[in-house]
Amino acid sequence: MPGPLPPRPLPPQFYRRSALAVARDLLGKPLCCGDQCHRITEVEVYEGTRDLASHAARGTTPRNEVMFGPPGHWYVYLCYGVHWLANIVTGPRHYPAAVLLRGVGPWTGPGKLTRGLGMGPTLDRAPVAPHSGCYVGAAPVLPLDRIRRTPRIGIDAAGPEWAAAPLRLVWKDPC
Repeated sequence: MPGPLPPRPLPPQFYRRSALAVARDLLGKPLCCGDQCHRITEVEVYEGTRDLASHAARGTTPRNEVMFGPPGHWYVYLCYGVHWLANIVTGPRHYPAAVLLRGVGPWTGPGKLTRGLGMGPTLDRAPVAPHSGCYVGAAPVLPLDRIRRTPRIGIDAAGPEWAAAPLRLVWKDPC
């Protein structure tokens, strides 16, 4: 007997908004990679060149140039030579912004979720679409009272203003 149908992918225009708006609306949506779909439970916002915690703070580099490109693409990079981290590029073209996926289904932590879902360097720069192997599916927007905002994790070197900014969003008590 066949299982449930996979969710329909979000349209490209979903990602053509501010990183904060996209991050908020990603919570509770299914992230589908291969034959697995799990709800997104935690994300972080990286917005523009003024955000000193963003890879874009020092301008365009070969690694981060995807952040300056069209929204709705994966930005996947190796962190400390150990973990692949997956971000979704947002906003208008030429404005570097992205949302880091920190928690999905059973995995809490950006390195654990990429390992659990088999996300790696081949996904970098690919569209967030079924044909790339990983996409975000449509689902209702969570009510604001189900979302908690906190400072991002592990960015103290960006300075107190950016370390304290409440740019981490967590789904309170996911079902």
